[in-house]
Amino acid sequence: VLKMLAQEIIRAKREGGALDEAQIQHFVRGLVDGSWSEGQVAALGMAVFLRGMNRAEAVALTRAMMHSGRVLSWPDMPGPVLDKHSSGGVGDKLSLMLAPMVAACGGYVPMIAGRGLGHTGGTVDKLEAIPGYNTTPAPADFDRLVRRLGCAIIGQTGDLAPADKRFYATRDVTATVESVPLITASILSKKL
Repeated sequence: VLKMLAQEIIRAKREGGALDEAQIQHFVRGLVDGSWSEGQVAALGMAVFLRGMNRAEAVALTRAMMHSGRVLSWPDMPGPVLDKHSSGGVGDKLSLMLAPMVAACGGYVPMIAGRGLGHTGGTVDKLEAIPGYNTTPAPADFDRLVRRLGCAIIGQTGDLAPADKRFYATRDVTATVESVPLITASILSKKL
C-alpha cells in the first residue's frame, strides 16, 4: 500500500486538482493525530483558499471533520432538535436570544458555538467572561441541560469535531477564514 504524503496532497490542491475522499480523510486524521505539521495544515488551507473545492470535496471534508471525534445524537428528544448559525459579530446578540425562544416554542437547541475569528470574539469567548459559566460540561450534563431547559450553548471540546478545532485556529492566523468550502465544512462539522 502506497503511503499518502501530506506534501503530495498539498501539491495536488495547489495545482488545482480535486482531492479524493481518501486524501481528505488523510488530512483530517493528520489534523487530529498531529501527523500533519502546522505548516502543512496552513499550506493546504491556503491552497484550498486559492484553488477552491468542488461540492464533493466540501462534502467529504465536512463528513470527515464531523466524524473526527464524538458525534452527538438526539434520537429520543421529545421535540425537534434545531440549531442556527450566524456569521458572528461584535455584539453576538442572536444566539443568546434565539435559543431560549426556540426552546419556549418546543424546540431543543444543543448549540456548539465557536471562538472568535478575526477581530471579534466568538460566542464561547463571551460566555467564558461570565463567572461560573461552564462552556465544556460533561456530555451527560449537556444532555440533561438541553432536555430540562430546551437549550444550552457550549464550546467545542477535545472530542467534538477535534479536526475542526485545530483547523479553525490555523485558518484564523493564516488569512484563510473567508474560504466558503472551509467555512461550510467548519460550521456543518459542528452542527451535524
